[in-house]
Amino acid sequence: MTLTIPERTASAATAPTSATATATTTATETATAEPAAVGWFPVCEADALEPEWGEAVLVEGRQIALVLAAPGELYAVDHRDPVMGAYVMARGIVGSRGERATIASPLLKQVYDLQTGACLDDPSLALSTYRTRVVGGMIEIEIAA
Repeated sequence: MTLTIPERTASAATAPTSATATATTTATETATAEPAAVGWFPVCEADALEPEWGEAVLVEGRQIALVLAAPGELYAVDHRDPVMGAYVMARGIVGSRGERATIASPLLKQVYDLQTGACLDDPSLALSTYRTRVVGGMIEIEIAA
């Protein structure tokens, strides 16, 4: 599945309009651009995601794994595997441990809590997490300062 990232609209974000980075900026461009903007960024339509599956999105130069663990359970975490450094987490194995929604790295299988980002196998590892919301059928991810 290929997700189309819509252009950022003024109503969807609270960041200053002077920022040169946009929702479709590449990582290379971000290195020379002004600091990334903060606020809410639209990434895809809510019905574009499949339950128990992840998709990678690029927001303000950050690769983020967007995961629909179950209907109504939407999470966003770093796409970068903390152990191997590869951008693969959206291809991880979505599941649960008890009541916790989880994702396992597709490489070495470390399991991470999708809500907190904590690694359940090794407390020294973690994924960054991002807040999500659905506005008018569009999923948005918050990039905080």
